[in-house]
Amino acid sequence: MTAERGHVTVVFAGQSESWAKWIDHQMRSAGRATTLVRWNPLRRPATSEALGELLSAPGRILLVIDDWHEQLDRDRFDAWAGVLKQLLAEHGDRVAAVSVTAQPMPDAVIALAPVELRGLRPEAARERVLGLAGIPAPDALDLRRGPRFPDDPPAVWGGVPRRNRRFVGRSELLEQVRGVFGAAGRDGAAVALRGPSGNGKTQLAMEYVHRFAGEYDIVWWISAAQRVTARQQFAELAPAMGVPGTGDLSATIKAVQRELDGTPRPWLLVLDGADDPERLGGLVPDGRGHVLVTTHRGEWSAHAEVVEVPAFERRESVAFARRRAARLTDDEAGRLAQVVEDMPLLLDQTAAWLELNPGVPVNDYIRDIRDGKPDRFGVMASGHHPKYEVAWAKLVNMLRERHEPAWQLLNLLVCFAHDVVPVRLLQTARPADLPLELAELVAEPSSWNTALRRLSEITSMRIEYEQGPRLDTQTVGTVRMHRLFHRFVRSVQSPGDAARYSAAARRVLVSADPRDSASAGTWARYSTIIPHLEPSGALESPDDEVRDLVLNCVEYLRMRGEYQDGWTLSRLAVDSWRPRFGDTDRRVLVAVHQLGNMLRRLGRYTEAEEVGRENLRRLRDAREVRPIELIRAKDGLGGTLMALGRYTEARTLFEEAAASAAQELGGENVPRTLSVRSNLAVAIGLQGHYAEALALHRRVFEARVQLLGGKDVATLNSALRSAWMLRLLGRYREAMTIQGHNSRVHGQVLDRNHSQTLQAEHNLALCARRDGDLQFAHAMMRGVREKLLRRRGALHPETLMVSCDYAMLLRQMDHTAEARELAELTAAQYTSQLGPQHPYSVGARDNVATVMRDSGDRRAALELSLTTVREMEQAVGRDHPWAIGCAKNGVAALAATGDTDAAAALGRDAAERSARVLGEEHILTISLRAGLARDLAELGEHAEAETLRHDVAARLTALLGPDHPHTRYILERHRPYWDFEPQPI
Repeated sequence: MTAERGHVTVVFAGQSESWAKWIDHQMRSAGRATTLVRWNPLRRPATSEALGELLSAPGRILLVIDDWHEQLDRDRFDAWAGVLKQLLAEHGDRVAAVSVTAQPMPDAVIALAPVELRGLRPEAARERVLGLAGIPAPDALDLRRGPRFPDDPPAVWGGVPRRNRRFVGRSELLEQVRGVFGAAGRDGAAVALRGPSGNGKTQLAMEYVHRFAGEYDIVWWISAAQRVTARQQFAELAPAMGVPGTGDLSATIKAVQRELDGTPRPWLLVLDGADDPERLGGLVPDGRGHVLVTTHRGEWSAHAEVVEVPAFERRESVAFARRRAARLTDDEAGRLAQVVEDMPLLLDQTAAWLELNPGVPVNDYIRDIRDGKPDRFGVMASGHHPKYEVAWAKLVNMLRERHEPAWQLLNLLVCFAHDVVPVRLLQTARPADLPLELAELVAEPSSWNTALRRLSEITSMRIEYEQGPRLDTQTVGTVRMHRLFHRFVRSVQSPGDAARYSAAARRVLVSADPRDSASAGTWARYSTIIPHLEPSGALESPDDEVRDLVLNCVEYLRMRGEYQDGWTLSRLAVDSWRPRFGDTDRRVLVAVHQLGNMLRRLGRYTEAEEVGRENLRRLRDAREVRPIELIRAKDGLGGTLMALGRYTEARTLFEEAAASAAQELGGENVPRTLSVRSNLAVAIGLQGHYAEALALHRRVFEARVQLLGGKDVATLNSALRSAWMLRLLGRYREAMTIQGHNSRVHGQVLDRNHSQTLQAEHNLALCARRDGDLQFAHAMMRGVREKLLRRRGALHPETLMVSCDYAMLLRQMDHTAEARELAELTAAQYTSQLGPQHPYSVGARDNVATVMRDSGDRRAALELSLTTVREMEQAVGRDHPWAIGCAKNGVAALAATGDTDAAAALGRDAAERSARVLGEEHILTISLRAGLARDLAELGEHAEAETLRHDVAARLTALLGPDHPHTRYILERHRPYWDFEPQPI
């Protein structure tokens, strides 16, 4: 066969590019030379000369037929039909066609005898394509190589609405979007489709996804109008991509973002209705994929390339209206488009009305839309575009008069959020939850489906299906309603209807409440419920069950780590309930407690303190308050004060709460009492009273073992806290034994990425370091820090705590430059978050001074070290172990600059304080005396120095053993130092 006979030119109009590329690949894999040509008849004159460039190509011509013909007006269509007829007459032996459209084809296209490819398996489609070109199918061909078969969805495909088969036009906009993505090459790119509501941004995004799905391995659609929904749907990518999930939603999101950033697979993420870039911008990954946003806000220009979405061009309007209403002529469709100003949403709904009302003259309807007033149709003006109001008024009247069940259902649906109306919840609601007429409608599947279909046809609501109770059935899962239409229907509801249907919506949500926000199995349900709380009026409802639902949703947000949204919802609840129900109402108090919780978790400690103090004041001033409310208020405020570094006041509050809990609730057989005692032990430890804290942690641990069992999360936390205190007391081997077991059990009971599991591994690394196993400590702590960076971010309190410790471990392993960089960064981050005088900020700067001394900056290290000595004494008092530890490093800094007299004086004072506070046998006391012995020897006080050395050697050997690395370090007369370690709260 000659080269000319063997050549195939594959011609496509644009929207079928994925099919054209697949066909081209099959031809080339079979050994044929090919040319791929994009040839759009919409942009060319309908003449035989326009085909010249195609006909000049050698070999066969294969036309890929899609829906391009539906975008032509009648005259251009007839002209192109004539050209195709001439083409077949003169070159029929060279021309073949394949069809990739599900739409009916006109006679002029049928004359090409296109071979249907849709609905076939890839093997059958390949055989047909090769047969058209006269190519025998190869015996074996790996269809997994090359472009994916266009009818096969990407491996990861989620949330994408069904394709709109009525979509027409927008070719230039689609090509513009594709051009931006294509120009990015291997880099990532983001495009924001911006335009007024009703201009078809979502429809354009849907068409882009379906048209170019073949170019991606991962496609994920997110309804982004509600932040809660957007974050939950983004996190649902984790299991689809094989990313291990965690209970913390933020951590899961970061893990997915990291996976998208690193994967070589092409991906597309759609954020539909993302109107707040500041709240949603954090979802946009930094990887090499594509992000497509629909919005009416211009602020997205800081995050994405903005593509403006205007109204339809007139030819697009005509094509769309005729597809929506078959009885329209080109002229009628054009006049309808003119009167609705080519607005896609309005054109869709007016054309649908005409299709459903065949007895109404088109001209009369167009005149009503053009000249009418909404009050003519029983609707008062509501601030929408006048033409929208007239069109929707006629639509509403038609529903009322001719489709009453659909009208009643619409009244209920608009009491939910517009973007994802949970139809499935209505079907599973109790009959008593619904108005009688709707309960009967839901109970009859055929009537129910008819009403939904009618609403979809008339109002342009999008129906999304899901798997039915039987595997061979599909049922409506959600309905998506345009926000403008949603607002309009709400505005025309009578007060009685609005109250009646909103109450029904709230009852549906209450019925859907799993009433178990702590269980991961219920979280998907809560994420479904939350967007509908405000539209249904749940926050204004006096009903106790509805208020409990709101509180359960707040607790769900706390459990998932969604503190920003939890703060918003709890604040709305407090603002709504407190004026109506009073300060001491049980549900108000729970909401206030959660508000303080969320503020504390967000690092807004000052605000959290204000909320906690005001709440406690109101309770103390009240006449009748349940004891549990005061206990909860003191416990919450105590937690905030610990975070602020005010440990003494926090301890006082915890002591009061613990005493009240024991008296009012019961002692060691009551979980709440044990929880308060555990918090008290933490506060005592933060005061530096390690032995006292250890004793209380152990008591709580033993009680929890008896009450909850050894593997309960709270029991594991008590064991972890006990091991932490043992380590701070210098009992390293004992701490290592307990923490090793505790860490293993954490891994068995909790997720490997759970906060408490990571805290257990962090303490295990610290125990290993103090026990001398630096390599194990380094590997463990580095792993924990990397997980926290991925899942929490660099500024999360848990990440900062580990980073602070990891910097000093790097210093001990002689990675001085890396240690200094991380220590300085962590100190700056603590200062930014907590303020310069917080104990953690001061301690982190003291670590910086220690590393600076190793780097040779002795004078600067001395200045910073002595500053932190003063600041730590002011922050926690002179007798706190942290203040004594800073003094120990001050001694080292003074000695390094040659001021041995000052070093000895400060060292003697610090050693005396340490002995008084921590005891003669504590490692801090012993190491301070070792340093003092060295300085006294330098000053010629050899007798006292030698006495101290003997005492240090005896005590160290008794505490750690003669072969312990720390024993050898001190006895070899190295300068002792101290690391500041932030404590978990």
